[in-house]
Amino acid sequence: MADLKVEPTGAASGAWVLSEVMGRVGCITLNRAKALNALSLDMVRLITQALLEFQQNPQVLAVLVRGRGKDEPFGHFCAGGDIRFFHQAARDGDDQLAQFFTEEYALNHLIHTYTKPYVAFMDGVVMGGGMGISQGASVRIVTDRTQMAMPETHIGLFPDVGGGYFLSRCPGHIGEYLGLTGQKINGPQAIQAGLADGLIEAQRLPLIWQTLLSTPFESGEAVERWLQSQFARVEPASFPDKTAIDRCFSLHTSLEISLALEQDNSSWAAQTLVSLRKASPLMVNVVLAQIRKARGMGLADNLRMERNLVHHCFHLRGHSETVEGIRALAIDKDHQPKWSHAHLNEVGSDEWQAFFVSPWPTDLHPLRHLV
Repeated sequence: MADLKVEPTGAASGAWVLSEVMGRVGCITLNRAKALNALSLDMVRLITQALLEFQQNPQVLAVLVRGRGKDEPFGHFCAGGDIRFFHQAARDGDDQLAQFFTEEYALNHLIHTYTKPYVAFMDGVVMGGGMGISQGASVRIVTDRTQMAMPETHIGLFPDVGGGYFLSRCPGHIGEYLGLTGQKINGPQAIQAGLADGLIEAQRLPLIWQTLLSTPFESGEAVERWLQSQFARVEPASFPDKTAIDRCFSLHTSLEISLALEQDNSSWAAQTLVSLRKASPLMVNVVLAQIRKARGMGLADNLRMERNLVHHCFHLRGHSETVEGIRALAIDKDHQPKWSHAHLNEVGSDEWQAFFVSPWPTDLHPLRHLV
């Protein structure tokens, strides 16, 4: 498999995204298995370059994207962005941090608006940035190994990469539940949440991939139809308590949600409360507002809002929740983040509302070109 080349800032970066045209499909493989295929800036650029080339290539009817394992053709799809890079770049004042988010969100928009079928094989871990390069797909495939989540509040961040857009469109208030708590869901639950289209067993993926590469399809729609015919029958999956999710996570404020969970004596509520209390109280408030604002937004406006939010995550305060959250999880690994607030009721409305003020005039916004 030949790899695309850009001028990489890391020596191995060019090998982290493999791209080729086989038969009537363009193939993209994330090849950074040791990091669970987490995205670097160079990887974002390589994926973008590949998609633009495939879009102009009349031989390519559809695009396939997967994550490679250490010793197998399929592995964890993508665990998110390279948070160690975020931490170091923020501490160093590195301009590449801003470039990463601007270019990543532009890539997310490209995928959502892509003019050819785009198929995401969401095997294994699919989190954060992995959701960003899969939720805009025309065919979103999960497996019996899928572990999906948007756990950003646990590192003092928010579900970005279009998270406001796709979480706000989940049935009922599943979006708030997933966004605030970072809870992990499996493949059948992802289908129920509207975050996947069908399931194919992981052991079948290599043969499915090879068949796609070798079949002389007549159109992109034919590729989609054949894939849909391969979906396994899935028993109706259930969240632990969909009724309780809607009752609790439809409440007006994060504090009301927390109190409702405290008053619910179920094991689901107890587990959910544990997850909620691990999250940054400040960012829980930001995320609740993000998802609810996004319900009334189109994709481009949502991504511009998220670009504002992520700027403030690193620049609004002297104490960055995000830098501290990453430190606790991935740098020092003490899992004891020192959030700016200990409890949800300590967060003032002016604090979370400040995140939604754009630092740029409309005509200078870094994502002003998205429509």
